[in-house]
Amino acid sequence: MTTSDLFSLEGQTAIITGGSRGLGREMALAFAERGANIVIASRKVENCEVVADEVRAMGRRALAVGYHAASWDDANRLANEAIAEFGRIDILVNNAGMSPLYSTLVDVTEDLYDKVLGVNLKGPFRLSTLLATHMTTPDENNVIHGGAIINVSSTSSQRPSPNEVIYGAAKAAINTLTIGLARAYGPHVRVNCIVPGPFLTDISKAWDMEQFNARAKTAYAMQRGGEPHEIVGAALYLASKASSYTTGMLLNVDGGPR
Repeated sequence: MTTSDLFSLEGQTAIITGGSRGLGREMALAFAERGANIVIASRKVENCEVVADEVRAMGRRALAVGYHAASWDDANRLANEAIAEFGRIDILVNNAGMSPLYSTLVDVTEDLYDKVLGVNLKGPFRLSTLLATHMTTPDENNVIHGGAIINVSSTSSQRPSPNEVIYGAAKAAINTLTIGLARAYGPHVRVNCIVPGPFLTDISKAWDMEQFNARAKTAYAMQRGGEPHEIVGAALYLASKASSYTTGMLLNVDGGPR
């Protein structure tokens, strides 16, 4: 098997939540380049359609689906629509997330708390169990095709700042979920997790970049934030045959904290 074969996604179908921008969009286009059809799911379906058109321009099939990651019913609907359109789903990337700001921890409302846990944990749990069950169900020839699930966590799950306590707790649960699902659905479904550090996506437009760049010089071995395309290598590895003996793993892509 050549390295091209190892990283090929030819003929496969991937669902990417939060796929309309940032790291999700980068993964969607990279997977399409390697041969995959793509389901782009996010809150605003019109933004998903923009990425779907980019995928179609590469000669792949694409489906845009409006999806709220905190909704159990939306997870059911997304899984059903994707399976109805493509027949089989091979890859799921749980990338959708949210980390809203708050003034102090004691001022966090129950509604905000529930939203953060819903988007970052409830959605990935429900969608993963639905798609893993699909991936492990024998087809008409009694063949189990299996698949790969990639969760997207955060270094906030390992060392949360005071402004990321709830988000970090939800992402820590994603780390645990990854290991549990890998055990529950192995050997046919591999479940792994990318743990990103600070990436210069749309979210970084709200940062004080002068302050961030100064801090990065001492906080990270790479002395900078990550560029969105730098997530692609880890995602392709975990989605493809290149990681055929890798499951239940947390892969930090964080510039090497000092």
